[in-house]
Amino acid sequence: MAIPDDEVARVRAATDIVALVGEHAALKRQGRRWVGLCPFHTEKTPSFSVNAEEGFYYCFGCQASGDVITFVREVEHLDFVDAVRLLADRAGIALHEDEASSGDAHRRRELLDVLERAAQWYHEQLVGSPDAGPARDYLRSRGYDGGTVRRFRLGWAPDQWDACCRALGLDERLATGTGLGFVNRRGRLQDAFRGRVIFPVCDPSGRPVAFGGRVLPGSADPAKYKNSAETPVYAKRRVLYALNWAKTDVVRTGEVVVCEGYTDVIGFFQSGVERAVATCGTALGDEHFRLLRNFARRVVLAFDADGAGQSAAGRFYEWERLHEVDVVVAALPAGSDPAEVARSDPEALRRAVAEARPFLQFRVERVLQAADLSTAEGRAKAAETALAAVAEHPDDLVRDQYVMTVAERCRLEPAALRRRLEALRQGGGVPPQGGRGEGSDGRGVSSGRTGRRAQAPGGPSDEGWVREPDDGSSDDGRGNGPRPAGGRPSRHGPPAAATSGEHRPGLEALRFAIHRPEEVFARLEDVLFLDEVQREAFCVLAGSDDLHAALAAAPERVRELLARLAVEEPVGVADDVVLQLVRNASRRALGELAHAAAGDPSVATEAAEAASWLHSLDDPVSGSAATERLVAWLRARERRT
Repeated sequence: MAIPDDEVARVRAATDIVALVGEHAALKRQGRRWVGLCPFHTEKTPSFSVNAEEGFYYCFGCQASGDVITFVREVEHLDFVDAVRLLADRAGIALHEDEASSGDAHRRRELLDVLERAAQWYHEQLVGSPDAGPARDYLRSRGYDGGTVRRFRLGWAPDQWDACCRALGLDERLATGTGLGFVNRRGRLQDAFRGRVIFPVCDPSGRPVAFGGRVLPGSADPAKYKNSAETPVYAKRRVLYALNWAKTDVVRTGEVVVCEGYTDVIGFFQSGVERAVATCGTALGDEHFRLLRNFARRVVLAFDADGAGQSAAGRFYEWERLHEVDVVVAALPAGSDPAEVARSDPEALRRAVAEARPFLQFRVERVLQAADLSTAEGRAKAAETALAAVAEHPDDLVRDQYVMTVAERCRLEPAALRRRLEALRQGGGVPPQGGRGEGSDGRGVSSGRTGRRAQAPGGPSDEGWVREPDDGSSDDGRGNGPRPAGGRPSRHGPPAAATSGEHRPGLEALRFAIHRPEEVFARLEDVLFLDEVQREAFCVLAGSDDLHAALAAAPERVRELLARLAVEEPVGVADDVVLQLVRNASRRALGELAHAAAGDPSVATEAAEAASWLHSLDDPVSGSAATERLVAWLRARERRT
């Protein structure tokens, strides 16, 4: 669905970026900017900067940047349209969305509205309806107090044919479109959930999109749980229960705990582990991992991972490789689920998560712990079973480490186990694979995955923004800060440029062009920028109505530079900056002319004249005219070449 550009601009202008960011990070005023610890990566020294006037933020540590819409998308994990809607609601702006751009847009909003009303109705039934007494007693027996019931919006579906559909005034189209009802064999509209405790399933922004229902103990219904059918707003394979409540802690810790059921999730929350989610009546799959990787890089499995066996092992290893996550297993007491452990020993539940182990380690240890290692036969059988699990892993270096573990525990020769392992892999149809590739961490995925973004150098010092070293030795000329060892810029920055100080006035000129354009813009020309990216940035600024438009129109390397400069105030004097730009550009051009001047008198004359103007730049009387002549000469020379 499209939102008109002018309304997007209204929402952006009406949002106070300092107040918005301040809800997620403590900001301190520093000059015209606000600085604080970055909400997107862990750091001890503030590197996050906000430009309140232009409405932009930039992190010198992880290179996160953008405006209020980008910030909401990153923090709330929303798409563009939903982010604008959220900010519009916050600012009290009514959007007039273009329905023609999406035929399903109106229906989707209508279905979501019905689902929200249904969640509220179910909750009210649980809290106040007399027939919900047994449901309230059941929840109390599970240790759910009023705060838990309200937080997770738990509800009750009365054991009546169509109580929900009648209460919400649903027709067949809305009942079936939301999964709240269906037409039975008698042609009558009937509720999908009856006589069940209701668990609303929400999208990451907190909007109900489906429901799960649990029967009360002693019910004659053989189906303990029932889940909403898939609808235009709900796909089981792409939704995780409680992600809307868990995402803050997930992002904070970089870890997500995956359970099997709704009550397991609530048990984790009650135990202080508020980063648990659950699949919704379907197995953990690839699309779940695509969603999870946006929030965390460590996935803790809190269900019977041992029972998944070898049939699931290959998928877990593939998910680790494809989605760059670490899959680990929380070892729960045998025969218990998280909900039970949460009631009996919440500390054990917290400890199981803290001590979660890699999937293969978990499987091998389970085999060895269950085996009789006191006899030769028992050790041989345990080794065979453990090697079958090890053979599933795609990395030869990882496999070999577990071979050593099995050899030590079973008192067998590593060489013999290696031969047996290779036979298992060949016989089992598992193709041998190499171990580490260049830049790999031993699992076939790139290293350095502990944070949301790899941290790059070049942030501000405690005393202020130190951008331009005096010795000209450690800045790449584009405002990317000091370069890492080896002379290469951060991977987040534009391509490397010369380290000469001749590019630094260009950076300062661009800062003036962004923050105080009235002081420099009339005197700047693209020919004065010696660096290609700086010149392109100036041209984009000159051709745009404002900074937002410039960023939208700029290619990536230019956008990165402009985003950074948007939070850096100019520190020089505008006249001096322009003068230095002219001086550097003229010197560069004269140096190029010097090679041709020896054999061409006309070129020598041109060079001498330009040199005389250059010498006059600092003259109080003739400096202004000399500047104009040099700029005109540079412009004409560029046209010729």
